[in-house]
Amino acid sequence: MHSIINYCKNSYEELVHKTTWPSRKELTGSAVVVLIASLCIALVVFAMDSVFQTGMEFIYDILG
Repeated sequence: MHSIINYCKNSYEELVHKTTWPSRKELTGSAVVVLIASLCIALVVFAMDSVFQTGMEFIYDILG
């Protein structure tokens, strides 16, 4: 039990006194990067899906 309490104390000490937190500006910048990357990936997936759908429709039209 003593080791669990010691672990919690050490974790709290590290979280409060040794961790550096990003500033609001850094956090906003990171969020914008994630948003732009997510949109780019979504557009790539959409384009791939559209190409695949068009190709499959072409094949289905040929076959029957």
